[in-house]
Amino acid sequence: MDVDQPAPGPGDAVVAVEAAAINPGEISIREGAFADLWPARFPEGQGNDYAGVVHAVGPGVEAFQPGDQVMGFQPRHAQAEFVRTGADRLARKPTALGWPPAAVIPGVGATAYAEVEALDLSEADTVVVTAGAGGVGSIAVQLARLKGATVLATGSISSFPFLESLGAIPIEYGDGLPERIRKAVSGPVTAYLDHFGRGNVATAMDLGVPPTRINTLADGTAAARHGVRTVGEAEADTPEVWERLAAMAVAGNVVFPIDSIYQLADVRAAYNKLAERHTRGKIVLTMSRAVQPTLAVTPPS
Repeated sequence: MDVDQPAPGPGDAVVAVEAAAINPGEISIREGAFADLWPARFPEGQGNDYAGVVHAVGPGVEAFQPGDQVMGFQPRHAQAEFVRTGADRLARKPTALGWPPAAVIPGVGATAYAEVEALDLSEADTVVVTAGAGGVGSIAVQLARLKGATVLATGSISSFPFLESLGAIPIEYGDGLPERIRKAVSGPVTAYLDHFGRGNVATAMDLGVPPTRINTLADGTAAARHGVRTVGEAEADTPEVWERLAAMAVAGNVVFPIDSIYQLADVRAAYNKLAERHTRGKIVLTMSRAVQPTLAVTPPS
């Protein structure tokens, strides 16, 4: 639906959005799974992370001016042509970084950064990353590899070439997972990043991983039962982290894989694809009215 274009108040900026990410949590919000935590009152906006160009600034804003390229995180408002935000919630986007990868940095980028930092990984570690081909998982794999860790990533057999391109040892998910993990490495698994739920915390415990070195983003019940960690986006929700990740992307140290790009008008089709849970990286919406083909990006080997 169409709404009025926002105007900036004191300390605010209005950003003309170029690209916005879509996230699985928004499906759950619409279905009422998070009604107590994030109640929805329809009609309502959706989307959190985005990148665009500063369109206008309000009184007191000196750090940004119209024309600046930026990244931001504005819950339930990002999937729109214009977003109003506090100027202190913006990070500068390098001109060398494309709009789609910039749009996913404040969400999945920050989430992966926070969980990898929380486990204090090093070259002495062997870490399992579940759903390694997904939005968060594909970045966590790369960040863990930069720490020197040996990385095993779970996924479907069809995702194995993609996982290998990220530097991971691919492991098929499903029944018998602990045995396949043990066969893949000679030593113990020392850390576990769970993005999938469905018994993965129990698998980590079965492998002998200490609770303090297990982090789950998908199973709060298991986290409470076993005392494992739940570090995520909130622990790295700062423009400073976003800019650090953007600089890593420009330097070629981390790739933010984009599975496909849809126009804003095709948002329903984008969420239908996301719901299949077989993406390679992130799905992104573009606000451009020009025809925008679906685009697949695979990181270099």
